Amino acid sequence: MRPETDAIRAQRPRGPEHEHAVPVFLTTGYVFDSGAHAAAVFNGDVQGNRYARLSNPNVDEFATKVALLEGAERALATASGMSAVFASIAGIVSAGDHIVGAEQVFGSTHALFTQILPRFGIETTIVDLTDSDAWLAAIRPNTKMFVLESPSNPGLAIADLAAIIEIAHRHDILVNIDNCFTTPVLQRPIQMGADIVVHSATKFMDGQGRVLGGVIASTAEQIDRIMPFYKHTGPTLSAFNAWLLSRSLETLHVRMERHCANALTVAQFLEEHPRVRTVRYPGLASHPQYELAMHQMSAGGALVTFEVDGGTAAAMDVLDRLKVISRSVNLGDTRTIATHPATTTHGNVDEAVRERLGITSGLIRLSVGLEDTQDIREDLDAALG
Repeated sequence: MRPETDAIRAQRPRGPEHEHAVPVFLTTGYVFDSGAHAAAVFNGDVQGNRYARLSNPNVDEFATKVALLEGAERALATASGMSAVFASIAGIVSAGDHIVGAEQVFGSTHALFTQILPRFGIETTIVDLTDSDAWLAAIRPNTKMFVLESPSNPGLAIADLAAIIEIAHRHDILVNIDNCFTTPVLQRPIQMGADIVVHSATKFMDGQGRVLGGVIASTAEQIDRIMPFYKHTGPTLSAFNAWLLSRSLETLHVRMERHCANALTVAQFLEEHPRVRTVRYPGLASHPQYELAMHQMSAGGALVTFEVDGGTAAAMDVLDRLKVISRSVNLGDTRTIATHPATTTHGNVDEAVRERLGITSGLIRLSVGLEDTQDIREDLDAALG
C-alpha cells in the first residue's frame, strides 16, 4: 500500500471482539498456555509477547507503521527521542570506537558527543554538517558511525545526504540520521542509503504536544544489534503513548502538508518585515542550500528561524508580546510555538560554538502550527512592533 494508506491501515489483527479501533493493552505481563508454551516463547521457537519491557501490541504496531513509512525492514520504539538517539549509538558502538558527529545538532545530542559518550570510551570528532570533505577527513581506522540531523536544529542547515552516505559506505561506516524535523512524509533517508533513522516521535508524529516517544528504524540486522542494549537498559515506550502515536500517524500526511504551507507563508511574511534581520527556511529561495533542500525534501518543513537586532533583550521582548503563539521549547505541535534557542534548547552549548552555528542571541525559532496563517502573521507583526 502507499504510505498514506499504511499510516492508517497498518494495524495489529483484530481481536475476538472485532474492534474497529485498536484498544490499549495496559499490561505488564502475558499469560502462557502452558509451561512449555512459555519456554517456547522465551527461546524464540514460538512468536509471542514475553514481558511489556520487551514488547507490547500497541508498541509493536507503532514501530511497524514507522518502519513502513520510512521504508525500513524493522523499527524499535523507545520512551523518548533522546533515548532513541542514545540507543541507536550505544547499542552498536563500543569502547575504543570512534564516531563522527555533526556540530549542528540538538543540544542534548551535542552533550552526548562531548559529555556522555567519552565516559564510556567512545570518542567523537565533531564536524560541520554541510562540509562533506570534513566528514571524509575525520575518518579514522576505528570510525564506526556518522551521526547527523538534516535539517539541523535550530539553524536549519542541510546536509548533502547522498555525498555523506557515499563517503561512509566507501569506508564501511554506518550512517545514523535524525529525521525528526522532516518526518518520512518529507524525507526518507533510508531510501537514499542511510543505515539508521531516528525520530523524536514527541514532535510531529504525535503532533499535539501530548506524549513522549522515540523510534529507531533500520535493517533487521542493526535492530538485532541494538536489541540487547534495549532489553537490558529498558528505554521502553509506554503502551498508552504508543497507542496515541499510532493513531496520530493516521493524520501525519495531511498535517505535514498544512504545516509546510503555513510555514512557507509565515517565512515569506517575516522576510519582508522591516524589524527582522534574517530569515532561514529551507523552502525559501534565499536559503543558502535551497536547491539541495528541495532535492532531498518534498517541502520545506514546519520550522522557521528569524533574527532580530538587539540580542537577547530584543528577542525576549518579541516573545513576551506574543498573544497567540505559545512560548515553549517543544515543536511539531498543531499550535505555533516560539523558542529562544540560545537560552533554552542550546543554552548548555558554548557561546562561541553557538555564534559559529548562527544560534545568535537574537534568534527565535518558530514551529509553525495549523492555525490560520493570518492570525499567526498578525501576532508576529504586533510582537515585532
